[in-house]
Amino acid sequence: MSEKVQPAGHIRPAQFQSPLPTDRLILRDTPDPEAVPMDVVFVGGGPAGLAGAITLAQLVQSDNESNGGLGEVEIGVLEKAGELGEHSLSGAVVNPVALHELFPELDVGDLPLRGRVGKETVYFLTENKAIRIPTPPTMRNHGNHLASICEIVRWLGEKAEGLGVNVFPGFPVDGLLVEADRVVGVRTTPSGLDREGQPGADHMPAMDLTAQVTVLSEGTRGPLTQAFLEWRGIGSDNPQIFALGVKELWETKVPLDRVIHTMGWPLPGDAFGGSFMYPLDENLVALGLVVGLDYRDARFDIHNVLQCMKLHPLFRPYLEGGEMVEWGAKTIPEGGYYSVPERRHGSGVCVVGDAAGYVDVPSLKGIHYAMHSGILAARAIFRALKAGDVSEAGLRSYTESVDSSYIMKDLRRTRNVRLAFKNGFLGGAIRAGLMTISGGVIPGGKISVPKDADEERMLAGGGPGSKPDGKLTFSKVDAVYKAGNQTRDDGPSHLVVRENVSPEAAELYTHMCPAGVYEQDDDELRVNAPNCIDCKATDVLGPRWTAREGGSGPAYRRM
Repeated sequence: MSEKVQPAGHIRPAQFQSPLPTDRLILRDTPDPEAVPMDVVFVGGGPAGLAGAITLAQLVQSDNESNGGLGEVEIGVLEKAGELGEHSLSGAVVNPVALHELFPELDVGDLPLRGRVGKETVYFLTENKAIRIPTPPTMRNHGNHLASICEIVRWLGEKAEGLGVNVFPGFPVDGLLVEADRVVGVRTTPSGLDREGQPGADHMPAMDLTAQVTVLSEGTRGPLTQAFLEWRGIGSDNPQIFALGVKELWETKVPLDRVIHTMGWPLPGDAFGGSFMYPLDENLVALGLVVGLDYRDARFDIHNVLQCMKLHPLFRPYLEGGEMVEWGAKTIPEGGYYSVPERRHGSGVCVVGDAAGYVDVPSLKGIHYAMHSGILAARAIFRALKAGDVSEAGLRSYTESVDSSYIMKDLRRTRNVRLAFKNGFLGGAIRAGLMTISGGVIPGGKISVPKDADEERMLAGGGPGSKPDGKLTFSKVDAVYKAGNQTRDDGPSHLVVRENVSPEAAELYTHMCPAGVYEQDDDELRVNAPNCIDCKATDVLGPRWTAREGGSGPAYRRM
């Protein structure tokens, strides 16, 4: 069946998206004879992976102290960033419940948190005004804490290493090693390749690690998770949908005394999202803008819109005279309950955290869900190791425990709220308000949504923008510099771009990417892969993201 021809100025991104390179991600090769033997490998050193590794190490330690008979268990965490935390980005207002679950003996003052949320305000913005509105029940943050996810991850890494976990930063994973229907380990990404992919002077070949269980804790839009789900035919009621968030960290002269969230301007009426401004310290402010990637205007540019937003009377007084010290971007899984895969385990494998889609959009929370899922996976893996059964049946208790936990109970309660906004903000807000009262119940039971890449776009106005002044507003080039990007300029591209991309698709990519990776020269698409900060936005709507040399990408410190 031929593709539907789009009218001039219209685009359906899926028409120009490369297929998932499963042949590179699912490897039926025999593991190298020199493979590093591990018992459990966590792919991704974020909050989910580290919480899982810590819990498993604690369980093994307790078992050995009581002569439980399991013996030593080699646990490894592979992280693609050069150091833990360098690829971690979130708001963040954190529910500390999972940190207390990991370390019940610690007081809240001993946890890597910056302070309890005090005042909080929600505004509806117009171009020149901020209208205060009641805080929606789902967004109330009483008892939650402000935090830097980078600092949380580094702290968790230290705790993991203290328990004997092998933490390997700078080791991205290229593919899953499989035998029949079972995952038996991973293969890392080679380094030191030139632009053509040939070994250079500093070449280090790929390395195989074998494991009884591999835990996919690779975060949002993980390629290994996508490949595993496709390989095993694991579906969900709705496809996963995503948002893109861009965040700046400012050292300010004017202190902020409250958590602020906004909706409305500068986003168009048919887009879902909003902004946030958080006080991380007396003179340190986190500012960000988030938009659902189902937006309809192919010229919408979140970076440029954020720059314009900072000129608004609500934000400008806090930022003026200050300094933007860090910048970054990341995608967020937003599909909620109906987009979580029907099972998140297989023979020799579990999927945790953002990779599984455990994010509750109405409450703007995901970190404690990610950590709790890692904890539940570790408990299931421990039981499977004790029983000598790491098959699909042996690991089933992981999916079952998540399904009966507060993770899925919370997601079910808000299961249709984000989906209600698919046809516009105003109608969505009314429906979401009604669902808050009804506990998520609506006529028909479930709102169905297509993949973001299947949403038709049109080349329209692009939204507000502002000429960079280098003080309050910045170009994409200047912003990427603030991300601490560490990528070599002479390495191979890790972005898989389909041939014969239309001019409309090229324009979509150029505006969508906050880091300026894509440039349109007449009808030609140019790709500046070293600029990439691994937000994975175009992996949702266009060119595929694949793992690249370890230590590449951003070097976030306090994001």
